[in-house]
Amino acid sequence: MTNLEVQAPVPVDFEGDLVSLLGDGARMAPHWAVPDRGAARPVSPALIHGVTVPPASARLLDAMSDYGD
Repeated sequence: MTNLEVQAPVPVDFEGDLVSLLGDGARMAPHWAVPDRGAARPVSPALIHGVTVPPASARLLDAMSDYGD
């Protein structure tokens, strides 16, 4: 039998607020290491090969004012 109950170490706030979001980020930050390399440089579009976007995703982005207009 599977136990589906989850014990949260702190009360779960499904509505969320900025304080809980900051706390979540602070608890998660130690899990990821910062790369030692420098900042990424721009890449010419001519050098990008093999990238495919499904038609539904392209239509979705085209319909978003931040990307398509």
